[in-house]
Amino acid sequence: MKVVRNAIAATSFAMFMSPMIASAQNQAEMITPIKEPLTFVFVPKVIHPWYDVVAEGANFAVEELAKRGVQVEVIWDQPPQADVVDQNQRIEANIGRKPDGLAVACLDQATNVQLLKEAVDAGVNVVTFNSFCDDAFPFIGPKSSVEDGYDLGVYLSEQLGGKGKIAVLSGSLTATDHVQRIQGFKEALSKYPDMEIVFEQPDDDILEKAVELTESVLSAHPDLDGIFASNASNPIGAARAVQNAGKAGKVKIVGMDDLPEAVDFVCSGVIDALKAQRQWDMGYWAVIYMAAMNENHTYPMFHNTGSRLLTKEDCK
Repeated sequence: MKVVRNAIAATSFAMFMSPMIASAQNQAEMITPIKEPLTFVFVPKVIHPWYDVVAEGANFAVEELAKRGVQVEVIWDQPPQADVVDQNQRIEANIGRKPDGLAVACLDQATNVQLLKEAVDAGVNVVTFNSFCDDAFPFIGPKSSVEDGYDLGVYLSEQLGGKGKIAVLSGSLTATDHVQRIQGFKEALSKYPDMEIVFEQPDDDILEKAVELTESVLSAHPDLDGIFASNASNPIGAARAVQNAGKAGKVKIVGMDDLPEAVDFVCSGVIDALKAQRQWDMGYWAVIYMAAMNENHTYPMFHNTGSRLLTKEDCK
């Protein structure tokens, strides 16, 4: 998988750099050659294996840039839990350090936007990724996550023949991507009048909490038919609890992302479907675009990395 990603990234990098190099040749006076090492800071929502893949993409971009003489250091400043105050304190502290680039996965749109505008005013190059924040900043990832939730809602409804009792693990209530996935999921279920949501609780992107919530709903609703998990942690938490309860295959699970344990649960039939984002690409392009900012190159304000549906068919 990593080899394929690296090959794709190398091709993408060449395609991306070619017009930039041409632009540099035609308008050399507008380009700022990078002579000093650059420092880019990533502030995600939380310490989480999902962001380890983002880091892989970022590191590959660092290696590519080094080949053309641009030295980049990437620093990760991660809140241990999905806590809005903690994340904002980290963003604010890094604004004061004046890095050459600041990449943020927004946890709370309202408060994050104000801080990121302050960062731009202070001369910090800002990009956002993973969870959309505001059109004022370049964004890498799916700007809307409604479609992911909708697709999973349709898939689950069809698996259950259009009827059943459903539980929703809602992630972080302030994260726009989590909120939008639930919105899309509910829109899909609205087309199936015999589908009923009997439980909806936030797990705050904490795997252990997702296990506990799933155990609780299985106890309260022994006739539960399905679970929608809105982030990368809760499909795993739901699957562990369902498997431990001896209900694997009886309670259908759909959710987000392709962490290794979640994929294993798909292949073993405990999870029915995942919608996986391309987080490696997010890390890669975040570094490339922050480097472009420092060289006064052009860069897009929106790079949609998309997502894909994973089912047991993909395990063959």
